[in-house]
Amino acid sequence: MHDDLPPGLLDLRRHLAPLVDPRPSPEGWWDGPRRWWGGPLDVEGLALGSVGALIAALTALDGAQGARRRTSTTAAGVAASFDSIRHLRVDGRALDIWAPMSGFHPTADGWVRLHANYPHHAQRLLAAVGIASPDHLGAALLEQSALDVEATVRAAGGVAAAVRTRGEWAASPAGQAAAGEPWVRFSLAAADPVRPLPQTEAAGLPLAGVRVLDLTRVIAGPSATRLLGALGADVLRVDPPQHPELPDAHLDTDFAKRSAVADLREAEQLLRVRALAGEADVVFLGYRQAALARFGLDTDALRADFPHLAVVSLNAWGWDGPWADGRGFDSIVQAACGIAHVYGTPPKEGTHDGAQRPPGWRPGALPVQALDHATGMGMAAAAVGLLAARGRGIAGSARLSLIGTANELLGAVPPEVPGAQADLPVPLNSAESPYGTLDFVPPPLLLDGAQLAYPRVPGRYGSSPLAWGTGA
Repeated sequence: MHDDLPPGLLDLRRHLAPLVDPRPSPEGWWDGPRRWWGGPLDVEGLALGSVGALIAALTALDGAQGARRRTSTTAAGVAASFDSIRHLRVDGRALDIWAPMSGFHPTADGWVRLHANYPHHAQRLLAAVGIASPDHLGAALLEQSALDVEATVRAAGGVAAAVRTRGEWAASPAGQAAAGEPWVRFSLAAADPVRPLPQTEAAGLPLAGVRVLDLTRVIAGPSATRLLGALGADVLRVDPPQHPELPDAHLDTDFAKRSAVADLREAEQLLRVRALAGEADVVFLGYRQAALARFGLDTDALRADFPHLAVVSLNAWGWDGPWADGRGFDSIVQAACGIAHVYGTPPKEGTHDGAQRPPGWRPGALPVQALDHATGMGMAAAAVGLLAARGRGIAGSARLSLIGTANELLGAVPPEVPGAQADLPVPLNSAESPYGTLDFVPPPLLLDGAQLAYPRVPGRYGSSPLAWGTGA
């Protein structure tokens, strides 16, 4: 199936080579068109290839468990999954996913992208720009350069990025540090003692009996653990009460898991979360490593204290360089690294003067938040790969980043495929929840030809106890 197409981004499974034999690839692992969004970058290849990496890891896990199972996907399922929040309906209502100050804004010399969806980031943005109301934001930004806005907002703990060309990003210190960032970076060691994999029934789900502690937020990490929960894992997400997750993000990404809160500044609650980590098989980390290190929950501390653990970490800007522990989101990374420039809207005919940003030009964005979702798929693939290797006495950690995913996308050549844009059907399920009737996209996987399903809808945010396998 599709053997006549060059692999390109479809071969992202090669990044699992330290743990999983990437060849031969599972046969017939996807069905449908090769391109559907169109555009200058191969976003479809990134989406399909990241899901394909997870399928390769699940095939390896099946081999380690002695199971015979065929895992596959479809273009329609992948496309819908990568845009799940825009397809989600609550009692028929679409979600409003962007706050008023979030988005592209013109500055004195160019453009900047701001992210102010979280209230604390919005407050820091206003303070950094020196205004009391969002009504004055546009005028204030026009008085500063894009790089000055970026630096001021970042220094205040907010989230902003100047819109750069690819060349400008490559010449910047942060861009130079991130240039070689891979999609997945593994650190492996011999497991001592070897902890056997949970045994699953022949007809059971591949991750039945696996415990996953989710210390992530927004899209990438939570979308990964959402999928692991659908595959049978017991997933417990823990958030800080002082910075709760946005309600719409909870509804989109907290299927197939339970939601709890813990204030790590309280000694008793920190001890409980660390105990949960010790009892887990996999821990997902999505907060800045410096913040996690204060509580002994960074990758190095967890691996030292609990050698059996598979620790999978995410950040925005890669693991080296001046921005390594900086704040960032999918849209912000797109702006900084040149993707927003690649997708910029050209001016009307006759106004192009050869400039990189001619009059009338404005930046653009990928058709979906593909950096988030593809990084999340990579996190899920890395976790499953580490579990598959556990029975061979291998343990370790994996690190991913949004900029590493962007590197893959920017470095690929889109294939020449007839009919690059296509309208795909959107698979939807419906279920009752504490928030109303949810219409939602199911997981993008089929097991032996049957659609994988989420075992539960999102419960009340923060309502679950800090414990495994209890509550709903």
